[in-house]
Amino acid sequence: MLSGACGAVAGIRCAGGLMDPGGRWRHLPSGPSLKHLTDPSYGVPREQQKPALQELTRAHVESFNYAVREGLSHAVQAIPPFEFAFKDERISLTIVDAVISPPTVPKGSICKELNVYPAECRGRRSTYRGKLTADISWAVNGISKGIIKQFLGYVPIMVKSKLCNLYNLPPKALIQHHEEAEEMGGYFIINGIEKVIRMLIMPRRNFPIAMALVSFSDYQIFQELIKGKEDDSFFRNSVSQMLRIVMEEGCSTQKQVLSYLGERFRVKLSLPDWYSNEHAAEFLFNQCICIHLKSNTEKFYVLCLMTRKLFALAKGECMEENPDSLVNQEVLTPGQLFLMFLKEKLEAWLASIKIAIDKKSQKTNVSLNTENLMKIFTLGTDLTKPFEYLLATGNLRSKTGLGFLQDSGLCVVADKLNFIRYLSHFRCVHRGADFAKMRTTTVRRLLPESWGFLCPVHTPDGEPCGLMNHLTAICEVVTQFVYTASIPALLCSLGVTPVDGAPHRPYGECYPVLLDGVMVGWVEKELAPGIADSLRHFKVLREKRIPPWMEVVLIPMTGKPSLYPGLYLFTTPCRLVRPVQNLELGKEELIGTMEQIFMNVAIFEDEVLAGVTTHQELFPHSLLSVIANFIPFSDHNQSPRNMYQCQMGKQTMGFPLLTFQDRSDNKLYRLQTPQSPLVRPYMYDYYDMDNYPIGTNAIVAVISYTGYDMEDAMIVNKASWERGFAHGSVYKSECIDLSEKIKQGDDSLVFGVKPGDPRILQKLDDDGLPFIGAQLQYGDPYYSYLNLNTGESFVMYYKSKENCIVDNIKVCSNDTGNGKFKCVCITMRVPRNPTIGDKFASRHGQKGILSRLWPVEDMPFTESGMVPDILFNPHGFPSRMTIGMLIESMAGKSAALHGLCHDATPFIFSEENSALEYFGEMLKAAGYNYYGTERLYSGISGLELDADIFIGVVYYQRLRHMVSDKFQVRTTGARDKVTNQPIGGRNVQGGIRFGEMERDALLAHGTSFLLHDRLFNCSDRSVAHVCVKCGSLLSPLLEKPPPSWSAMRNRKYNCTLCNRSDTIDTVSVPYVFRYFVAELAAMNIKVKLDIV
Repeated sequence: MLSGACGAVAGIRCAGGLMDPGGRWRHLPSGPSLKHLTDPSYGVPREQQKPALQELTRAHVESFNYAVREGLSHAVQAIPPFEFAFKDERISLTIVDAVISPPTVPKGSICKELNVYPAECRGRRSTYRGKLTADISWAVNGISKGIIKQFLGYVPIMVKSKLCNLYNLPPKALIQHHEEAEEMGGYFIINGIEKVIRMLIMPRRNFPIAMALVSFSDYQIFQELIKGKEDDSFFRNSVSQMLRIVMEEGCSTQKQVLSYLGERFRVKLSLPDWYSNEHAAEFLFNQCICIHLKSNTEKFYVLCLMTRKLFALAKGECMEENPDSLVNQEVLTPGQLFLMFLKEKLEAWLASIKIAIDKKSQKTNVSLNTENLMKIFTLGTDLTKPFEYLLATGNLRSKTGLGFLQDSGLCVVADKLNFIRYLSHFRCVHRGADFAKMRTTTVRRLLPESWGFLCPVHTPDGEPCGLMNHLTAICEVVTQFVYTASIPALLCSLGVTPVDGAPHRPYGECYPVLLDGVMVGWVEKELAPGIADSLRHFKVLREKRIPPWMEVVLIPMTGKPSLYPGLYLFTTPCRLVRPVQNLELGKEELIGTMEQIFMNVAIFEDEVLAGVTTHQELFPHSLLSVIANFIPFSDHNQSPRNMYQCQMGKQTMGFPLLTFQDRSDNKLYRLQTPQSPLVRPYMYDYYDMDNYPIGTNAIVAVISYTGYDMEDAMIVNKASWERGFAHGSVYKSECIDLSEKIKQGDDSLVFGVKPGDPRILQKLDDDGLPFIGAQLQYGDPYYSYLNLNTGESFVMYYKSKENCIVDNIKVCSNDTGNGKFKCVCITMRVPRNPTIGDKFASRHGQKGILSRLWPVEDMPFTESGMVPDILFNPHGFPSRMTIGMLIESMAGKSAALHGLCHDATPFIFSEENSALEYFGEMLKAAGYNYYGTERLYSGISGLELDADIFIGVVYYQRLRHMVSDKFQVRTTGARDKVTNQPIGGRNVQGGIRFGEMERDALLAHGTSFLLHDRLFNCSDRSVAHVCVKCGSLLSPLLEKPPPSWSAMRNRKYNCTLCNRSDTIDTVSVPYVFRYFVAELAAMNIKVKLDIV
């Protein structure tokens, strides 16, 4: 199956080389096919993994690879030495190097295999993590005293990254390690749960503020700021005014400015006292202003450019840029977040060492030598907890906030509900939690600039609509850094004037040239398009060391207030790029979000205009996400229906994975009788979705029959159901850890049974666990354990009302491999066959509920005796306009008749070449009606029905929403301790709240007895004693009991206020009222009842 080119590409990429942008989309399947299902090699693991699926998580995996290798060493170099005074000596600690090692077992463990694999961490509910060790060099008064190697904690490791033990393993080896053959990685395992770091949308670049940075005189600064605006009086006045304010503060030289700034900002920078104010200001410039630039001169030029842009905007000479547009955005990759967090925690660790030294020196006299320092280093804050907390909760605990707008929701669980949902976690980009609270809708808009990068249909409806988007199938995220040192020289050779030179034309007729936010120079208006074309040429042909993901943006001067002109070049990671065909060179080119708006890209061949069109889309459905690409004939449906299908495709019962025996997820859904769809887009085959099927081909007749199919209900043939139509099961796992059931330090509980225990009745094995394959019912013994010290045994019973079968049991040990028989994971299988009220959906957003299992003898049948599986109500079509479903029905029918598998990729049919004609002719050729209708006979009377009935084959999905998980019933049960009213909640057998509005409905009906029953008798009716004379509910108290020898046995109620017992009466009141009276009494408010 795997062609040589794909294999080669995979090889190149693993070697850390650049990905060939031309290889990936050339080998698309020509159309879907069912041939591979009967191939003898089907189901045999391949030699190499399928590149298509590995590409989906590439942004996650490669960004993490960068973060833990080159990124980590860069981050460590960027951490400034931590300096502090100790006993009149200047101590400085510097982290010289840091290394993360692959996951292995701790020292002193009992094991055969030293490496830890992800499957084990999932099963044991532990974290897949590697050791972080750092080399710390310490110096006293500037004299280095040596380097100490220090273990700083464990950090989580991404599955399938270079540090993971599964890296580069072929499918056969992955299966041996209990993984999927096509394992994609890209997630972390925290406490046995798979977590994905969300990709967040971030602004592309920042606009800093103008400050004096370089030793230029005020006049030189003035000259530089007004370049290109020499004759503009508004601009000159603004600039001189700005400089005048600085003069008035008494800052005319660079030194004075630095000292002024240092003094103001000192408070926020944790610097030692011996730093001068000027020193502090320089530290501020390095760490806070245009930090991507190395020298102050570069910063000065860029700040001047910013100022010019600001004035142009203020005067209305250029238009405002939209921060919500994808043009001005990039994506925060998981590797970036990981690295930023790690760097901050390393800095915090250094600061914690100073505190530890100070603490220790207060108690004892500490002399600083290597031995003492090593002891103190172990007291520093461990990095294990913060990382696990970040990934387990998605909450960022950070002093700086890392420059994000949000501190929660950074991680999500990668549910394996089905494979489609699992995929979509890795392609999801989120705008940020802060925007969800905004009242404006501008943020959620679908902008034309995002064409080809973000999918227009794959976004949820409701609250997160437009904020949670998904990348298109072809969109990629740049993950590699590249050194751009050779590019400025290349630009100068192409005709760019260096930044400190003067161009031949006035500045007003030149474009500024910026490379990754660095001002490189100026280029004349006429030369700019040629230079941009040359750069594009080099980029596509891989010449002159120009990376293929470089973005070349020439924003032209238009003479009108348009975007601020310039030639901008970007090579930085985290940008979104996508491949298009470069028509001039006949090769694929990666284009970015900003350059796309200044290009002319055709979609179809006939749109290409000579001399105007420069690029063409690789295929018309390149604007859709991976999941939207699975919708058949989506171009024939109304847009919201495609949105619904994108949501429902993620809630389908299917095959989430193939390793059911090795998993211990809380809940897994499995379809018993899945099928390969007869009608599907070829992208379904490209991603090999037949390994993870999500539905069944059903014979669907569009007919209104019996009235049980009103409002999106559907009737299912009972015989189909008995044959196994849409049968499924739910796998539930429960981890039982006996060490949680006892006090600390007591180690005496193990699983087992007491011989001859009558409670067990042969239901449990000798090890105290149920037999595999045993059926459990409510109240059966579930497991039993013994206390070795006292010899007593405890039996736990199965609490759920649903019967289940024990599927498998795993015994778990601890990290060091010497755990006793204390922790097991029991997986149960709950059969869930369709019942009335279960939800189904076709692939066109047509959801329906099973309303009746109709006996086959009463169902309508065709002339050939075929009975439909599903009866679909015709009223579901007109208002919803899901014509794709009608076409699918015809296509499915012709596919079944001719033994074909039809291609349902969108945009292959058009007005001229209509789908109806194509499939109609096929049906005609098989001897059926051209329009897909047939004569049906009534199953009740046997008479021919008057109307022609549309009948065909549609792929149906069973959704996870089942009545068994939703129904709620209660007769009597638990009550609230305080109010004595029934508690709520399905899990605790609670009642359903009869609320204010329901009360209003009964009031309006005038059904007072019913109202009394609901709100009083069935809620918290209680009988209270009340004193008629003083009207108090609280004063009547029961007498003291008489002595045991007395003949008196009935005790009276006495009013403590009136000292009488003949004024006491009983009333029925809600218990809550008595509670309320007591509460008021506590606040010194008396409640008096008038008893009539």
